[in-house]
Amino acid sequence: MPSAEPTGYTRVFAVREFRAVFTAHALSLLGVVVSEIALTVLVYGLTGSPLLSALTFALGMLPYLVGGTLLSGIADRYPPRRVLVGCDIVCAGCAGLMALPATPVAGLLALRCVIALVSPVFNGTRMATLTDILGDGDLFVLGRSLLRIVSQSSVLVGFGLGGVLLTFVAPRGALVITVCTFTASALLLRCGTERRPARGNGGGALVRYSLGGAREVLGNRRVRALLLLFWVPPMFLVAPEVLAAPYADEIGVGVAGVGLLMCALPVGTIAAELYAGSALSASARARIVLPFASLTLVPLTVYAVTPGLVPALLALALAGAGSAYTLGLDRWFVDAVPGELRGRAMTVLTAGLMTIQGVGMALAGLAAEFFAVSTVVAGAGVIGTLCCLLLAAEVRSTELRDGADQHVTGG
Repeated sequence: MPSAEPTGYTRVFAVREFRAVFTAHALSLLGVVVSEIALTVLVYGLTGSPLLSALTFALGMLPYLVGGTLLSGIADRYPPRRVLVGCDIVCAGCAGLMALPATPVAGLLALRCVIALVSPVFNGTRMATLTDILGDGDLFVLGRSLLRIVSQSSVLVGFGLGGVLLTFVAPRGALVITVCTFTASALLLRCGTERRPARGNGGGALVRYSLGGAREVLGNRRVRALLLLFWVPPMFLVAPEVLAAPYADEIGVGVAGVGLLMCALPVGTIAAELYAGSALSASARARIVLPFASLTLVPLTVYAVTPGLVPALLALALAGAGSAYTLGLDRWFVDAVPGELRGRAMTVLTAGLMTIQGVGMALAGLAAEFFAVSTVVAGAGVIGTLCCLLLAAEVRSTELRDGADQHVTGG
């Protein structure tokens, strides 16, 4: 009797190269989580400064904009496997230098910046490489979804495991583990993926080539609208996460409540992505993009009545579930970007997403200095929903315009 054809996510794992990319992604995430926790503890132990300790986290996001714009050309100018392996080797080298007892605090922070500069190039190249491995159809969408699920899961379990690890291993010893994970990722990508030529053939200075690609990406009305639809909802969704501790204090639920409030969003996201990826067809995922993107922030408005812990958790999980719109949006984005520009476009997408979430965190914290946390989160839900509705209308408009242009051309 013939074996059943693989369905859903099983189809993606049937691709040998994807298995290598997936495992390398999990290892890289493990290395990043361990290094972030270890560095925070190490810097605080060396300086006693909460500011410098917190800065190690901030430095994981701030350089994304620089690396994602000035260095994005690397993703298209050089063979993708070489870029991926090279980025992992750079990160492993930085972690190795961090682990040396002689490395001062300034050196630790500088090396953290280097890893953050490399990250958007690595992530953008990997996303573009997925289209080579899985094609630009439904398999790519499912592959991207799996990588996002791993990233969200790392939020839930990574920091807890890292904290347990540091009870047995010194911070610099934990950084040696990061060296090993990045090295293992590089080996997996080198041995588990095929050599492919560079996508672009641009010459001249790298910065000019990178900025030219960014201008081309942002200058395309449809691509720009799709990018904003990726970026804007997360910008507002970070508000309840970054304000979880003060909100827990506001409703009197203590430290345990903080952990639950921070977990609710990723739990909703993971559950919805798994369902959409395994139970919905490609056409169904396309149909839910604009409705889900428009409404994903609406549950945050329940904060206007300062709900207790359970209603707040339900609202956050529901808001996280709305992020399932990204599966269909991934397909639209790949279809809209020319192949020779794909690496730079994916790098800009990654850099912008991280940067705008940092902006959202800062704005939420600033607003909470003047208004109650419940008011800030509810306001994020209202303002964010209005922005998403406008963006959905813009995306729809570009879709209709492109369809009309193709009809005229065909005629």
